[in-house]
Amino acid sequence: MGSCWEGIDESRLLIAPVPGANGDGSARFLSLRHPKTGVSTSYLLCNGLLQELHWFKQPYGSWFLGDYVSEDGSLYTATPIDPVFIMLPLFEDARMKKGDDPGKFRQLDEILFVNDYPGYQQLFSIARDCMEIVCESKEIGSTKFFRLDDKMVFAWLHYKVCQLKQTLRALDQNYAAREEKDTLADSVSILGEYLKDDPWLKLLCDHFKLNLPEAKRIAADIEVCPSAIESPVGSSNFSQGKNTSEKKTGRNVKQAKKAKVETESRNIKEMFTRASRRRN
Repeated sequence: MGSCWEGIDESRLLIAPVPGANGDGSARFLSLRHPKTGVSTSYLLCNGLLQELHWFKQPYGSWFLGDYVSEDGSLYTATPIDPVFIMLPLFEDARMKKGDDPGKFRQLDEILFVNDYPGYQQLFSIARDCMEIVCESKEIGSTKFFRLDDKMVFAWLHYKVCQLKQTLRALDQNYAAREEKDTLADSVSILGEYLKDDPWLKLLCDHFKLNLPEAKRIAADIEVCPSAIESPVGSSNFSQGKNTSEKKTGRNVKQAKKAKVETESRNIKEMFTRASRRRN
């Protein structure tokens, strides 16, 4: 596997894990479909872990890189993202579910073959390890087959919501004084940025008795900090009780912006937007 910077003519500043520091020594940018919108999106596969890219750029700025000046003052960061979110749309389509029929079992290499997106095939080992969390699997001889299971997906999503609620409270003391339903709505809306409205986001809203349009509105107001999806969404093994997302909500972002005007300080959360939504 080649280096992630191969074929790049201009320098960019990227904060990301060093290839080889704690992995297989490889790094590469992959073009994949965004799990919610289906738009072509850039991710970084580094040391065997999938990373989401975030981007920040002030109107004017540049970087001094040793003796070289990079005219582009953009700053990119890479943070872990749970690959289950990325794989979920593929496995949902692959089972070809109709009505009450649970759908078909498919081989992993078939599921990961997507026209114009060879990057999915680089995730073969990741998908094999993580998708049993939300899939039934069967082995016939030496071949393994997978089929997405609605109940397993819901259990995984429910866990994510519960862990994210705890994380939000730990990150911001203001959450301790908020209504339970408000924190719940914020948690669902954050996860909703990585889920299709139908069926998964709608399923969560129905279960928690939340208003779907309101959850989508909250999600549209959320700004992403560099570590936004690192733990909550970045952990696939929900049976081991790992943390959930480190995002905050749009309401708290607005408060941070007020503080910026009053103190002339800069909240790091305001510095980043998601670069991965940009087309390659």
